[in-house]
Amino acid sequence: MSLKTFGAKIFASVIHSKTQKWATNPVETQQKVFRELLEKAKGTQFGKDHGFNGIQSYDDFAAKVPVRDYEALRPYVDRVVKGEEDILWPGKPLYFAKTSGTTSGAKYIPLTKESMPFHIQAARNAILSYIHETGKADFVDGKMIFLQGSPELTEKNGVKLGRLSGIVAHYVPAYLQKNRMPSWETNTINDWETKVDAIVAETVNEDMAVISGIPSWVQMYFEKLQQRQGKPVGDIFKNFNLFIYGGVNYEPYRAKFENLIGRRVDSIELFPASEGFFAYQDSQTEKGMLLLLNSGIFYEFIKADEFFTENPRRYTIGQVELGVNYVLIISTNAGLWAYNIGDTVAFTSLAPYRVVVTGRIKHYISAFGEHVIGKEVESALNEAMQGTNITVNEFTVAPQITPATGLPYHEWFIEFGEEPENLETFALFLDNAMRKQNVYYDDLIAGNVLRTIVITKVTKNGFQDYMKSIGKLGGQNKLPRLSNDRKIADFFS
Repeated sequence: MSLKTFGAKIFASVIHSKTQKWATNPVETQQKVFRELLEKAKGTQFGKDHGFNGIQSYDDFAAKVPVRDYEALRPYVDRVVKGEEDILWPGKPLYFAKTSGTTSGAKYIPLTKESMPFHIQAARNAILSYIHETGKADFVDGKMIFLQGSPELTEKNGVKLGRLSGIVAHYVPAYLQKNRMPSWETNTINDWETKVDAIVAETVNEDMAVISGIPSWVQMYFEKLQQRQGKPVGDIFKNFNLFIYGGVNYEPYRAKFENLIGRRVDSIELFPASEGFFAYQDSQTEKGMLLLLNSGIFYEFIKADEFFTENPRRYTIGQVELGVNYVLIISTNAGLWAYNIGDTVAFTSLAPYRVVVTGRIKHYISAFGEHVIGKEVESALNEAMQGTNITVNEFTVAPQITPATGLPYHEWFIEFGEEPENLETFALFLDNAMRKQNVYYDDLIAGNVLRTIVITKVTKNGFQDYMKSIGKLGGQNKLPRLSNDRKIADFFS
């Protein structure tokens, strides 16, 4: 056993003990976070506007601070982006994490000196938790690769700006620098296909032990490795035994991954977002991810089936139930207050509190991390039809993750009233409109991760036939504008 491996096991034991202290006292832990957040922010503009000085209990908070999404919080965020201080959180943020927006393009999520360390610690602790549970730590002597966005940052009114994964790249601890790949130069390549080619060239002869990234991106890396070497990834990297992922559901990729690797490897699921690092998989045998209750985030939960009713009840830790689909609401030490991030979760355990991500409160596509929402596809279609005689009776969109040939793509199933003269030309117009709607989608097209939109024509009344087949024809039933699987798509295949 190397000194580094021995040290990792000792460190893992220490972190496990610290984790147990708060995990076994969840309600008290969250109350402490709640009080600290309010105390810290009572002098901010948001704190003054919402009477933080007069809040004595959680019920006071729920009465004074309504649940908001980004658009509702935007008047405050815009002031922060313009350079004003003490608006949502004391001072100015360290960074803005640029993410995909809803109705207004890009979002700018603040990261503060208080919140940033928790993003780093959570990723580290996920690995240490794995070491403590399994006793496996030899991988710390091998190479580790983190497929992520460019670490190059820009600046906006004195605050550094970039993608979260690129920001995090600046915080890789010194003891991992020698093991970490790819090189900084390769990491700054913007075109994804070019970047993956460079990563393959850098890593193919290395002892890769840990590989981390969004499954769709890692899949491209694995395929290029296999094409180059003519053998499974597991034979190229004999000591590769741990895959760390987040951002999208791994299950649709699992069978493909095991075929590419040639064997099964352990995996750790993470639940990070620009707004906070919420959970990580702490057990290889128990379902779900440990909800991080001691990370500067106060959690609330609203039952998904009640979310769109008037004044739905807000629950805190200690009040939630197993198996219920909840919308996740957060207040954070980056200045987000009763903030709806759009994700839904369900608890798989209450001792400790573990969750699985069940989806988004609204229909979406995020098979590749793009987080495309209904309004974006509707706006793109409307733009593409402007100035034409084209009419659309109904449509839905689904990802095609494993096409027979070529890159993956978004497939649009459209029942036209009046068809375009050239379907491929119309598809390109539609694709360009989508790229303007969603910055992540634009990145995926520009980086050659996805090919442009493919349109499949649906025959007249085809969608009616589908709704009838599932017993939802008529009434208040609506066809989802988009879905993250191919259940609807398969009906038309």
